[in-house]
Amino acid sequence: MLYKTRGIILHSVGYSDAYSIVQIFTEEFGRVSYLTSKSKGKKTKVNKSLFYPLSVLDLEVEHLNLRDIHRIKEAKPHRLSTNTLFDPVKSSISIFLSEFISKVVKDIQPNPLLFNYICDSIRVLDLLERGAANFHLVFIFRLSRFLGFYPDMTEYKKGMFFDLQNGEFVNYKPFHPYFLNPDDSEIFALLMRMDYSNMHSFKFSHTDRINIINKVLEYYRLHLTDFPELKSLEVLQNLFATV
Repeated sequence: MLYKTRGIILHSVGYSDAYSIVQIFTEEFGRVSYLTSKSKGKKTKVNKSLFYPLSVLDLEVEHLNLRDIHRIKEAKPHRLSTNTLFDPVKSSISIFLSEFISKVVKDIQPNPLLFNYICDSIRVLDLLERGAANFHLVFIFRLSRFLGFYPDMTEYKKGMFFDLQNGEFVNYKPFHPYFLNPDDSEIFALLMRMDYSNMHSFKFSHTDRINIINKVLEYYRLHLTDFPELKSLEVLQNLFATV
């Protein structure tokens, strides 16, 4: 049976000489694997050039519940824009975030709130004119709301420790090793006040930005099982050394 849905491209891998498998986070079905042809024939309704990281597409798909891999009958851009695709900073952010999302969004069930958050964030990135160096920090931090472990900062005061394991600020050093010292905790608290509208106002050194993202990813690893190292992180960090 054919269905129409929006989908966010996460990544693709080669399946055979003729086909690839594309991982797509869809609005209607959650995360789904689709078999796509590598052919570039003029008559195809599934143009492979559309399948770049975090591309948002309008899809017509063949979906059968008993299948692990489904088929795409037609694909076209949800919005006509190439700002991200041809901007080296934005495209690098997209590659990193598509890898990140693919590691944390594993649920095959639909999640409209999460889908809309990601879709709206992609639109913000595409239209962004300043503050790109902080975009991924805001995105990842706020994504934790939808995964159930957004930190509690209601009690935060300068000089407190952030307990990474329990997701809260505390007055005393925890008895386990998963915590931030008061200086790093202050940066974490700053990060929690950032959003897409004000992130350009927050200035971090290259060293601070590397430290922040590593701590945020450590926080994710404590709250998600099987969260691996991200291959694209080093490329993104090197890029922002010059931004």
